[in-house]
Amino acid sequence: MNKCIIVGKPNVGKTAFLINFVEYLGVKKLEFNFQLPDGTKLKKKYTYRTALRELVDKTPHKTLSLQSVTVEMPMGKGKKKIQLVDTTGLIDYIHDSEEVRKAISQTISEILDSQIILHVIDGSAVKKKDFFSSPSEVDYQIAQVAHSKKGYVILVNKMDLPEAEEGLKIIKKEFSGNLIIPISAIHKRGFKEVKTFVAYNI
Repeated sequence: MNKCIIVGKPNVGKTAFLINFVEYLGVKKLEFNFQLPDGTKLKKKYTYRTALRELVDKTPHKTLSLQSVTVEMPMGKGKKKIQLVDTTGLIDYIHDSEEVRKAISQTISEILDSQIILHVIDGSAVKKKDFFSSPSEVDYQIAQVAHSKKGYVILVNKMDLPEAEEGLKIIKKEFSGNLIIPISAIHKRGFKEVKTFVAYNI
């Protein structure tokens, strides 16, 4: 089965994107598979509202495992299964928490093992001078590692916010040579283009 991993810094909107994108693809019931860094595997079913309430949070590193949903992508007259994988946010420094460090290590391994990489960057945070600023060193590192893969795209999220327009211009300049799609995870903007990209690369 093809694997599509969603990566980026904490709080850029990875989990919200996954949940809303799966809904956009027409999945009626959300069945999440969780793979913890210690190898433990769990399954849980959610409604869309419950998933957003329980899995999305403004607290950095709410996601501490790989959490995936399997969907069927329309391909011509047929369909192909693909696993969409949400991951722990990557950071520019070594985290104090061992739990977070293990989850980050799990994310890095998953990047190397995935055919399609959706790299989410917060377009509204380009001018911030704090933990949430985008892009930062880890974004450049993700791009450097993933650029060699055919299925790599940068999703500039939070385009519903006014400051994201300027952020998009800067990100396009900083990551020239890469495919960039502006999106709004909460308003499902840009999802048609993301769907086309994913379908083309599986």
